Amino acid sequence: MRRSFFCPSCGARVEFMWSSSVQTTCEFCRSILVRHDVDLTLVGKVSDLPPDVSPIQIGTEGRFNNDNFAVAGRIIYEYDQGAWNEWHLVLSDGRSAWLSDAQAQYVVTVASAETDLPLQDVLYPGKSYAWNGVTYQVTTLTRANYRGVQGELPFEYWDKERATFADLRSTTGAFATLDYSDDEPKLYVGEMVDFDSLRLTNLRAFEGWS
Repeated sequence: MRRSFFCPSCGARVEFMWSSSVQTTCEFCRSILVRHDVDLTLVGKVSDLPPDVSPIQIGTEGRFNNDNFAVAGRIIYEYDQGAWNEWHLVLSDGRSAWLSDAQAQYVVTVASAETDLPLQDVLYPGKSYAWNGVTYQVTTLTRANYRGVQGELPFEYWDKERATFADLRSTTGAFATLDYSDDEPKLYVGEMVDFDSLRLTNLRAFEGWS
């Protein structure tokens, strides 16, 4: 159900499209806004974002493993090879998922309930971990700079500077990411996907994309 508010910074109308969303950005003044019941709190401003070469945008819709989804927001990171988007997907049943969009490679993941997770200082490429009966091996460790947010997110995420991520893969094609951007690590599990398999609609058109 949509919820409407007025931006405490510029007074523009701000709509939360999804009931699970906690944070959004004002399209007019780029304020970062956090929802507390019936009130909005201004917590920051979105800085200039890096150039975006992805055709995906907020409002893009698609399908993954028999679930329809809509793109509700994104977190942007930069690292030594460029920038990437973590698109927040809202599935047809209201659950959240994430579409990692980096260098034309795409991964869809959902949050795992696993809590016994390794600390980042013990990780190294090649080390193995098993969760839910699947064995994963660390493939890459990425230290990234947080660059900003856009649209709706299911949690507060605006006061970051740097984050570390560990990507892991299984021999059967499963994918996992350990996220160390908060005090406690979080695990996300899913799989790499082909762009065409997502059956995306309402894509952004720009020169050089076909």
